[in-house]
Parts: sequence; structure tokens; C-alpha cells
Amino acid sequence: MSEHPAKTSAEQLRGSVKEAIGKLTGDVRVQAEGKAQKQSPKFDGKPGTARRS
Repeated sequence: MSEHPAKTSAEQLRGSVKEAIGKLTGDVRVQAEGKAQKQSPKFDGKPGTARRS
């Protein structure tokens, strides 16, 4: 089994946490970074298969 799904899930979780911290602290930059990190393209290692969630 590939590590890519776990890495993708970890990145999305990290983005969610970062976005929540930004909301709690009122830091719009951190909030935007978290939102962007959550929506980063998924990639399964095959050419032409990157997709947005």
C-alpha cells in the first residue's frame, strides 16, 4: 500500500488545525495558509492524476 493517502490526510489535518488556530487568534494569514493547505492537490504518483478535493 502507498503512503500517499496517509500523507494527504495528514496534510489536510494539519491545514484544518492551522485554519482553526488562525480563526482563534484572529490571524488571517495563518487562517488562509491552513485553508490553502487543506485544498492542496491530491496526487497518487501517476502522471496526470493530480486533482483538487
